[in-house]
Amino acid sequence: MKKRLSQKLLVLSFLITASLSSIAQSVSYTNKNALPEIGVVASDAISLDKEMIVGDAVMRQMRGQSPLIADPVLDEYLQDLGNRLVIHAENAKFPFRFFWVDNDAINAFAFFGGHIGVHTGLMRRANTESELASVLAHEISHVTQRHIARSMQAQQRSSPLAIASLIGGVLIAMANPQAGMAAMQAGQAASVQMQIDYTRSNEQEADRIGIAMLSRAGFDANGAADFFSIMAEEYRNVSRPPARLLTHPLTESRIADARSRADDYPSRFVPVSKQFELAKARIMARYSFEPDYAVEYFTAQVDKEAYRVREASLYALALAYMRTEEYDKAQDIVMGELLRKDSGNLFYLDAATDIYIAKGEPLKAVEMLSPFVENSPRNQVLALNQANAMISASRYDDAISLLKDFLLVNDEYQIAHQLMSEAYQKAKRFSQMHQSKAEVYALYGAYTRAVDELQYAYNFAKDDDHLQKQRIRARIKQFRDQEERLQRL
Repeated sequence: MKKRLSQKLLVLSFLITASLSSIAQSVSYTNKNALPEIGVVASDAISLDKEMIVGDAVMRQMRGQSPLIADPVLDEYLQDLGNRLVIHAENAKFPFRFFWVDNDAINAFAFFGGHIGVHTGLMRRANTESELASVLAHEISHVTQRHIARSMQAQQRSSPLAIASLIGGVLIAMANPQAGMAAMQAGQAASVQMQIDYTRSNEQEADRIGIAMLSRAGFDANGAADFFSIMAEEYRNVSRPPARLLTHPLTESRIADARSRADDYPSRFVPVSKQFELAKARIMARYSFEPDYAVEYFTAQVDKEAYRVREASLYALALAYMRTEEYDKAQDIVMGELLRKDSGNLFYLDAATDIYIAKGEPLKAVEMLSPFVENSPRNQVLALNQANAMISASRYDDAISLLKDFLLVNDEYQIAHQLMSEAYQKAKRFSQMHQSKAEVYALYGAYTRAVDELQYAYNFAKDDDHLQKQRIRARIKQFRDQEERLQRL
């Protein structure tokens, strides 16, 4: 199953990634491995506080307008991998958030506030975890070096309109998508030549810092050059290169430079990552391939032993069977060889939960997950699967209690709010249901719709429940304040 970004997302994604290809030419380096002096560069263009506000606004818009993947298992893997790199990054000013885009293009992008998106197509082409990590390290470097802010600082000297379009276009789109996208298109046209001029130095800096980060985090420093080679080979004879090559130009000299930089770090043998192989298998089986083709592809892979990790191919085959509704076959694989060998593996537990629910046996899933949830009650895979199984088993109050605890530390996880809304609805607690729906709309940046849901919630609240009504009024004020704050930027 291959999906394409909508036209609106293409404009937004291109604006963001193109902005990352901009950098002021005033920074020069005498030692290719020396870190630059960041200081307060670009602080007059946009402060860190504003950068986080704008990043949050863009993220909310993308949730509502783009094919982002809401998949706790893949989210857990990607965030963990990203965190392993971020702890070795220089100048990280805020927490990073990594997310997936359901698109078969080879691409990844970063924007304000430490948000980094990865296309499923990139994961599908990566051969090793070091290759995937090299892309994340590169994008993390764009953020830590504040390339967007530095680009804005450079544009401020020559094109104030470009800055207004870059920030204002995104924010206008929160309330009026058509106007916002038109503004961003204008901004792109106004600054495209500057972006082309700055591309090479920008990418050199991100490559240099990213490869150093990659090595410090324990990955193969050759991962960047290896992935560059994959991209170069795949698109060698293509007339129109993918978005990543438009905004991250790939030349033979860049590949050679990446090889040279890797030689400066210790040679390291990195074993095959089972988690990487499982995540890649999940993407291929659930998002890249059509169901029937996935069954055929992974059956052949298992039969011919054409795999790096047998469990990953079996897991992919089980997922493919689930998509063709052959649940008994999927169950034989998951509850047989996979969970028997690795009973606590989150990938397998997630699949087993879905199988039990599909077969009308959700209480078996609840029983299976309970000991793991007890040990890790706020793990997103365990908590959300358990809540889903409890809702399917009509244990609404238990699901609500679990989700409330989870949301205390994961208040922006939209699946949790959606499950909470479903649990409240089935429990006929309509005031709380509308409050949960309001939180979902807020995560999309649709504050007007969120306020509407809270008004419904207020009407459903009992007359003598003054505390709940007070909370609803306070949340309405918070949403309106957030919207006004964006307009004041």
